[in-house]
Amino acid sequence: MTTHVPLTAIPLTWDLVRGALDLERTEHGLLPHRLPARARSLNTDGQLSMAETQPSGVRVVLRTRATVLELDTLPTKRVYLGAPPRPDGVYDLLVDGRPAGQAVAEGGNALVIDMATGATETRPGAVTTVRFDGLPRGLKDVEIWLPHNETTELVALRADAPAEPAPDRGRAVWLHHGSSISHGSDAASPSTTWPALAATIGQVELVNLGFGGGALLDQFTARAMRDTPADLISVKAGINLVNTDAMRMRAFTPAVHGFLDTIREGHPSTPLLVVSPLLCPIHEQTPGPSAPDPGALGEGKLAFRAAGDPAETAAGKLTLTVIRQELARIVGQRAAEDPNLYYLDGRELYGEADSAVLPLPDALHPDAATHRRIGERFARLAFGEGGPFGGGPDRSPNRAVGLDR
Repeated sequence: MTTHVPLTAIPLTWDLVRGALDLERTEHGLLPHRLPARARSLNTDGQLSMAETQPSGVRVVLRTRATVLELDTLPTKRVYLGAPPRPDGVYDLLVDGRPAGQAVAEGGNALVIDMATGATETRPGAVTTVRFDGLPRGLKDVEIWLPHNETTELVALRADAPAEPAPDRGRAVWLHHGSSISHGSDAASPSTTWPALAATIGQVELVNLGFGGGALLDQFTARAMRDTPADLISVKAGINLVNTDAMRMRAFTPAVHGFLDTIREGHPSTPLLVVSPLLCPIHEQTPGPSAPDPGALGEGKLAFRAAGDPAETAAGKLTLTVIRQELARIVGQRAAEDPNLYYLDGRELYGEADSAVLPLPDALHPDAATHRRIGERFARLAFGEGGPFGGGPDRSPNRAVGLDR
């Protein structure tokens, strides 16, 4: 005869949530934010408002003897008119740091997006439950990684045994900022985005400020990074500046300096790694903006093309090639007075040889296999022996980080 132990409510409190910069109380529960309230009040971009509520890198972490966990959430899923339905977001379960299960939350709200006009509509839905059972017996640390690509309100948590916050393991905190690729783009699950994979290999605690479409050198993001405790910091910049056609060279250079200056106000000596864009063939020599590819949309697919004119680079329009050259120059200039500043060419993470075997499916974003490759390479270059985040005898100030050729 099987005895079912009733599940007991576990209060959802700050000390159970990691990777968020703010928790907003809503009518349903708690909404994790990856930008603080002050930054959100200054933002006027709907894309960034959506991206920062998608909890990439945010996880519920507890210590418990429970063998059953239930998490009630209210997800908001994106629906693109004319494109195939997106898969439901994945919840990853880790037990003592090892993968132990996955679940999805069906239903929830729907954010309907018309890519042709930019119009959006929110269709309300119901709270849903994800359940994990069959967890190993005994005391253990449990992590539930929230979907990196769905706004997720936390409504209730239940278990068949008491739980408490997991203890601090004394790991370094890695604070990272980047674009949709850092956000997770088309990764398979939240614990397999490239930053999450790199953090696992590097044995660090991740705070991921990768925002789809939102890596635009915003000062409120720099101030959020300035004010966030961190032991290691990286900034990956470039692709969003091109595909939004947000600025010209005249504005780009001082914006980079200002962003780094602001971070340094709160972290004057923290290792800081500047990462230039990965290879993206459509924008290597052609400026933005990026635009939906009509041919792909006609086939029910979402893909992108470069809508700029290469001749416009003479007037200061940005391409990825131009941005890499300028970022390398800026870091080289600043490194003369900043011994803990480093530069990594993004093509060391994903370059021409990689593109030949793992092309970007929509011409902008890497797939799951490519996320794994990028994460493993970043871990080796940044967290490995001699890397800017790894220390060791080969670490020397001001050097560029790169693969052996």
